[in-house]
Amino acid sequence: MEVLGALGFSPEEATVYRTLVGLGATGLADLARRCTMPDADVEQAVLALRARGLVAESAVAPGRWVAAPPGVALRAIVNDRRHELEQAELAAARLAEAHRTEASVDVHDLVEVVIGAGAVGQRFHQLQLGAVSEVCAFVTDRPAVVTADENSAEDIATARGVRYRVVLERDVLEHEPQANVAAVLRREEEVRVVERVPTKLVIADGRTALVPLDVEGAEPSALVIHAAGLVGSLVALFESVWRDAWPLVLSTPDADDIVEMHSGPDEFDLQVLSLLLAGASDARVARQLDVGLRTVQRRVRSLMDATGSTTRIQLGWAAHERGWVARASTDAAATDIAAPEVAGTA
Repeated sequence: MEVLGALGFSPEEATVYRTLVGLGATGLADLARRCTMPDADVEQAVLALRARGLVAESAVAPGRWVAAPPGVALRAIVNDRRHELEQAELAAARLAEAHRTEASVDVHDLVEVVIGAGAVGQRFHQLQLGAVSEVCAFVTDRPAVVTADENSAEDIATARGVRYRVVLERDVLEHEPQANVAAVLRREEEVRVVERVPTKLVIADGRTALVPLDVEGAEPSALVIHAAGLVGSLVALFESVWRDAWPLVLSTPDADDIVEMHSGPDEFDLQVLSLLLAGASDARVARQLDVGLRTVQRRVRSLMDATGSTTRIQLGWAAHERGWVARASTDAAATDIAAPEVAGTA
């Protein structure tokens, strides 16, 4: 029902349409009985669906109604909605550009002060829901407004492919249930840990930052920063802490046990690295190791971040400098990773 609701169906219309799709030609009285709805509500829903071209009266059985084929009728509605969303996105981009232009005139608009738990929580969710590619965050064990369990925006953003990089204070691991951290890692989020983070922080797409303010005795407040120079400084701060933090990984894919990677890449990382050095593509590495493509890409990204590499050529050189290449080659020989499929990709 919820999916049809997203396409503009009322609950009654969704129920009637789903029922008609499964039944075929049906009279209003029988339809009302099967939907357990009053006759008047069913009739009103049928007329509304007919106006949208989703149902029609049967040509061979007058008085009975049939559903239009969902593959055609619903696709048309989806396309209409997609067009509306594209127009809305364009309008939002124009408004954002107008806001940036206006903000460039008044420096005070480059930093927004948000006061109150409700307002700060709303901005926190908006930042994540508006992110296109990446959200970076410093997290302490003292959430002032939104707890991890309440952060529904994170689930929505990761589901549509937004990358999350999170640095936790070590105390978070002491108080947060391990199953919750494991669930985050299984969503392909990248999590690292340090003793202390410099500040609470959220950065969306390297363009907008939210910095909660901890003022003793005052109600929750935060700064939302739009100024490119200030955000750039916060991005540099995040990257500096990220490079020195210890990555968190699952000890096994099926367990909730969390371990820290203290001594460079683990065995799986070395397997990925050895195949890449042999000339295999990410897709071929995923097939060879029987894992998802995103898992391979995430591990490669983590290795690049850990070494400060911006290209895979730099990653190869950094791996050589750190002695990972010898370890990867040894592991490959020991475990017979380089299967004929990979060996022949030169």
